[in-house]
Amino acid sequence: MSIASEVAVQGRASSLAFRYALRELRGGLRGFYVFIACIALGVMAIAGVGSVAASLGDGLSREGRTLLGGDVAFSLISREAKPEEVAYLRTRGEVSVAATLRAMARSGDGKLALVELKAVDGRYPMLGELTLEPNMPTADLLAESDGAYGAAADSTLLARLDLKLGDRVTIGSATYQIRSVVAAEPDKLAGGVGLGPRFLISEASLRATDLLQPGSLVRWIYRVKLPDGANDDRATTALIDGARAAAPEAGWEVRSRNNASPQLERTINRFTQFLTLVGLAALLVGGVGVANAVKSHIDRRRDVIASFKALGATGRDVFTIYCTQVVVLAGIGSVIGLVLGAALPFVIVDLFGKVLPLPVVPALHPDELALSFLYGQLTALAFGLWPLGRVHDVPVAALFRETVASEWHRPRWSYLALMAVVVALLIGVAIGLAYDKRVATVFVASSIAVFLLLRGIAEILMAVARRLPRSRITMLRLAIANIHRPGALTPSVVLSLGLGLAVLVTITQIDGNLRRQFLAALPERAPSFFFIDIPSTEADRFGAFLKQIAPDSTIEDVAMLRGRIVAARGVKADQLKPSVDSEWVLQSDRGLTYTGEVPKGSKIVEGEWWGPDYSGPPLVSMEKKIADGLSLKIGDEIVVNVLGRDVPAKIANLRNIDWQGLGINFVLVFSPNAFKGAPHSHVATLTEPHAGATDDARIIKQVADAFPMVTSVRVREALETVGAVVSNLVLAIRGASAVTLISAILVLGGALAAGHRHRVYDAVILKTLGATRVRLLGAYALEYLMIGFATAIFGVIAGSVAAWLIVTRLMTLSFIWQAGSAALVVVAALVVTVGLGLAGTLLALNQKPASVLRNL
Repeated sequence: MSIASEVAVQGRASSLAFRYALRELRGGLRGFYVFIACIALGVMAIAGVGSVAASLGDGLSREGRTLLGGDVAFSLISREAKPEEVAYLRTRGEVSVAATLRAMARSGDGKLALVELKAVDGRYPMLGELTLEPNMPTADLLAESDGAYGAAADSTLLARLDLKLGDRVTIGSATYQIRSVVAAEPDKLAGGVGLGPRFLISEASLRATDLLQPGSLVRWIYRVKLPDGANDDRATTALIDGARAAAPEAGWEVRSRNNASPQLERTINRFTQFLTLVGLAALLVGGVGVANAVKSHIDRRRDVIASFKALGATGRDVFTIYCTQVVVLAGIGSVIGLVLGAALPFVIVDLFGKVLPLPVVPALHPDELALSFLYGQLTALAFGLWPLGRVHDVPVAALFRETVASEWHRPRWSYLALMAVVVALLIGVAIGLAYDKRVATVFVASSIAVFLLLRGIAEILMAVARRLPRSRITMLRLAIANIHRPGALTPSVVLSLGLGLAVLVTITQIDGNLRRQFLAALPERAPSFFFIDIPSTEADRFGAFLKQIAPDSTIEDVAMLRGRIVAARGVKADQLKPSVDSEWVLQSDRGLTYTGEVPKGSKIVEGEWWGPDYSGPPLVSMEKKIADGLSLKIGDEIVVNVLGRDVPAKIANLRNIDWQGLGINFVLVFSPNAFKGAPHSHVATLTEPHAGATDDARIIKQVADAFPMVTSVRVREALETVGAVVSNLVLAIRGASAVTLISAILVLGGALAAGHRHRVYDAVILKTLGATRVRLLGAYALEYLMIGFATAIFGVIAGSVAAWLIVTRLMTLSFIWQAGSAALVVVAALVVTVGLGLAGTLLALNQKPASVLRNL
């Protein structure tokens, strides 16, 4: 036979298989509802997350200029730009200047609150709209009148200090009248999360506050709006390159409209990946349902398969027919999931568009939908090929024989190879398209390990049941026999329930630890206050004052500057290839200090400390994990730009830092002479032995009275602010994880339904032999109870280990096992397993023996 004729024959065979597959599906989708629902749920989760993230990305890109406040933003910390630097920017376009810092606002009755101060010039905002209530021109809002400067405040501040419009507050040495409420800022997202409510003032009035001391933590932002018609990406790049060439040591942190909020985009990417992996976990759980459904379907179609083979169909023909059915059914489930997932951005905007702080632009994203469809098809094939492949070598006689369970055998190597290819493709897509490939790799490896362990747990459970001594209690003996008998539901139940429980325990443990970290009690010996912007000339007097007003407290004070790493090992920072865990160090300026003593909370692990009397060339101590992430070692040189000056220093030692204590510590600590003569401020902590709200309020008031330029940050309030953000993120994770749990319950129900025919036969035979309904229900309840309990214990252990790894390794936080949530998961697992099991058993017990016995 020629190649052409072989191709023609194969084409006709494929067409015939497709026709037979569709003809079989004409009878309905009975037995495949769980299959379709599992695929639809997983695809919906992945498509929904991808579509929302893509819509948000489009919104950030489209609104990039507005979010940034210009085409390019140049920012400096602790110093203003030099006149010649600003002059260069003004030659390229319109420039607007803003400054941001934290300060203490005092009301007329002496109440104090931390505020996020934002000082703007007359051009603000160059893009977008500042929404005020009541609305008024910015010039009128911020103008000086009757001995007070104008200001707009967040409504939170008015509630916190019991203020109303027209009231006055004092910040530093200046008095402000609150004339309006800030409802929305066009550039708010670019500023990140603040620890206090917004307080908007003029740049001119900021200078009257006396807060601009040498080394104060003030971020100066110079936004440039390019001329219309000359503001494309090429012009933006030329402006950035020109500014860096004109002032190579300026230390600019530069953002363009294409990366208006890099930290926000990174957070969105990471969070999207996590939710996508949760959706993929739902698909994997659903994959067990796919395998159960395919196995059950083939079991029900024995007579049809036997007829195909008796009429000359080969094993490959039968495989092709039923594989085509699996692909078609997976396609139906995937399309349902795609429709629901694609609609999610539109639903979110329609329901929450007015309150969303993020610019979501709903649209259809074919690339995300195609990826989700691919995930659905690959998952269905990865789990369906094993039961499909086993059909090939089953003889016709065995198919015609009405047996309770067919003899186990593995598929042919050709089918195993095909399954391996599909699994490899699924793994490759999951890892290759991930934002953080390390996290994706860990997820894939963990999923494989969990599948193997669950299968092992099922085998061990069956082996133990098989070797247990014969019980004299009828119900217990029957329950144990059901666990290990041929065709037992044990593997299916353990797989479906175990995966869902492992995910649930992981989420609940992470949730509990995050809430404990940010919303519960502070760590032991954690400071009660941070005090920032302490002038270096007032540092000693400030320390003595704190000791006077809180004599039993522990006070720590260190010098602090701000700077950014611009080069390492002779390589520019933007050309370094940091690890995912260390890239944040290069993304903006960081706090720096100098000292002759090893900082508290640090431990030298490599190299030697320079000592208090060192006076040689500048040296630096780095945090060990960051140095490893940047591929730096002792003796390497890094260059840090501080206040517009590049300072080279050699790495003298590496430290491990205890960040959990919330004390003062820095990634970079320099030798005492590194910044000699540089203007800087101090930061201090105060740790109270018995903290209380009354004492805290007294300390804040006394510090504000004596040192109005110093900002007090109460640690608990800062953690509560961060905790609120974390709680919202955990809520989204819970929502995505609910999809996994629903899939697990569906798969469990499907597994029990697949064994319904065997349960009917068992019930009829046992009732014929004299078993009562109560005894049968008791036996089945014990069976499900034992399987559910063993699976729940594994789920708790696996989920707890996964949560521990995520919390300690990825989040670098402490971990405490949450026993209460774990116990609730075990109880829930037993209730669901026994409940669903008995529901199916009741249906089996209601069958009339005569109709079943006639067909045996």
